[in-house]
Amino acid sequence: MTHDSLRLYKYNVWANERVFQRLQEVPREVCEQEIQSVFPTIMQTLKHILLTDHVWLLAMKGDTYENVGKTVGRLSQELEGKGLDGIHAGFIDVSKKFKDFFSQIDLNATAPYSHPTMGTIHAPYSDIIQHVVNHGTYHRGNISAMLRQLGHAGASHDYIYFLFEESQKQNS
Repeated sequence: MTHDSLRLYKYNVWANERVFQRLQEVPREVCEQEIQSVFPTIMQTLKHILLTDHVWLLAMKGDTYENVGKTVGRLSQELEGKGLDGIHAGFIDVSKKFKDFFSQIDLNATAPYSHPTMGTIHAPYSDIIQHVVNHGTYHRGNISAMLRQLGHAGASHDYIYFLFEESQKQNS
């Protein structure tokens, strides 16, 4: 049986794809339209999710807080001016890096995570994966709300839809 964390991460990738499929269906300018929300635009929300995914991948790999900040700062600059397709490519790339990393570790093993003001915690990789998935879910919900505020339907990315789709694949 697949480790629960891997199934949840697979859901995370699936849900991100559902959002990108939906965003491909709306006029491109919708993604850059300013709105009163958690982030000013859908694109900025997508970039935040992507950069945060990189933060946690680097942290799980044992990178220092300072190095993570430098790397993510550079990645943030590289994302400037990228359109929806470029951001989507970044999501695909980071998901491949996560999956490669998962294949090299014991998901139940514990690793330290240090923060300059919050201290250090020791958490299983599976807990950090859960955090990455929860973070993505929260902001995908923001994107759906933003789309609705802009007069467009959101993407259906609830976990239950993923489970039904996976069940159908297994029964085919």
